[in-house]
Amino acid sequence: MKLDKPEFKNLFTPELNRLSELFAKYDYELRIAGGAVRDILMGIQPQDLDFATTATPQEMKFMFEKEGVRMLNTKGEDHGTITARINNKENFEVTTLRVDVVTDGRHAEVEFTTDWKIDAERRDLTINSMFLGLDGTLYDYFDGWTDLKNRRVAFVGDATRRIQEDYLRILRYFRFYGRIAEMPNQHEESTLEAIRENAGGLGGISGERIWMELKKIVVGNHAAPLMRCMYSLGLPKYIGKYTFLLLKIWGKLCCVGSRILARIYSPNIWGGGWGNQSEPEFPNGLHQLPGSFACQSIYILSQCLA
Repeated sequence: MKLDKPEFKNLFTPELNRLSELFAKYDYELRIAGGAVRDILMGIQPQDLDFATTATPQEMKFMFEKEGVRMLNTKGEDHGTITARINNKENFEVTTLRVDVVTDGRHAEVEFTTDWKIDAERRDLTINSMFLGLDGTLYDYFDGWTDLKNRRVAFVGDATRRIQEDYLRILRYFRFYGRIAEMPNQHEESTLEAIRENAGGLGGISGERIWMELKKIVVGNHAAPLMRCMYSLGLPKYIGKYTFLLLKIWGKLCCVGSRILARIYSPNIWGGGWGNQSEPEFPNGLHQLPGSFACQSIYILSQCLA
């Protein structure tokens, strides 16, 4: 399948054309990867581009140095990422195809490969596992395009294995469900079971990474049903203490506490403040969970923004 969409054509700046010419000159494959492919297929102009290549970091460095291309921030080199600045105008992050050799649920030791399918298999969701050649050819090894058309959110291959590679993928699942799915509660039972069985792994994830996902879930589609689903799977037990600390950021802006948040947003659902009304009823037992202060605040916020 070849794409001829305006969102794809609009990507081709003189800088991207130059990057493409360089990789072709040195006989390395270069493709757009991940979220940008998904967005283009959905008719959304990508804001960020990630590229994948068969060239190793050392091969990319040799190529860019020989061609006089400036490279930025070499911290990603161990994981295969080189950032090139073309014409002193546009930056491009290019990552070598890789396979996870050892994972601990947070980080991975990788080996480089030239096999596109192996790289696609290590990605989280089918809709994020596609590649797009610069000639418009779509490379889809795990039916991500079919899932995207059907508004289906599914892990690549075995859900348990994908989650155990990085437990943050539990929250990424809910975030992308809010972006992609049309109905709020059409999760596949096997996916929910894998999340339930591995929820404890979130306890080892940093609060910053958890918050980056949570705040996107709360303001996305189906926010309230997703929060209820997360609660039913036992997730607040492992993320409550982190959200409690990070909600202080919200507190500086709109006063700390679920009661204050409710008064600010409640006109949408309670007709303005609690006043003499009884407090809203949280899902059974939510107020008893560790970090309940934060869990209640997030739940209220999700209700208001749904």
